[in-house]
Amino acid sequence: MSDEEVRRVSDALDAVEQIADREERVKAQSRIMAEQIRRNRAWSEERSALIRELWADGDGLSYRQIADRLQIKLSTVQDVFRGYKGSGTARPKKAADGE
Repeated sequence: MSDEEVRRVSDALDAVEQIADREERVKAQSRIMAEQIRRNRAWSEERSALIRELWADGDGLSYRQIADRLQIKLSTVQDVFRGYKGSGTARPKKAADGE
């Protein structure tokens, strides 16, 4: 996606925030949030598949190389291999030594 395409999406979201009628603005925001939930699932699945492919192909890239290449956090790459799909704030705690 080019910078221009990202700007157009951002401009469209800015336009929603500028809707003068508060009720109409909230309705529009709610529709967008619901649509984004659907998209997030599909986009997350596609990202996970690509991460696994980059790791498995040929010599395979390291987790850090994958993160750098896709411009995502290293922890996101690690989470794909851990099978973790939640938000960062709900990430399970590591067990203390001896547990």
